[in-house]
Amino acid sequence: MPTHITQIDDHRAARTVLRVEGSLTLADAELLEGVCRDLRAQQNTPITLDLTDLSFLDSDSASVLRRIKREQDVSLEGVHLSVQKAIDLAEMAASS
Repeated sequence: MPTHITQIDDHRAARTVLRVEGSLTLADAELLEGVCRDLRAQQNTPITLDLTDLSFLDSDSASVLRRIKREQDVSLEGVHLSVQKAIDLAEMAASS
């Protein structure tokens, strides 16, 4: 299933939500990283990645999500257990 990224401007919470749906490949994760970087440069609002409808990601994509979270101060929500495990493994690998 291809990746769909939808931008939702949540004015009540003063944040931008990027809803990620489908399978997240490395190329898609790197695109998402660029989108977050561009949004950060254009707006001064917090960014949240909604991963509720993410059906698959590999270890390379998990590493990019970890990097987005750490370097761009982006929040993650709707993270399923399998996705969280992949991100945790990427963090452990980066720490080694």
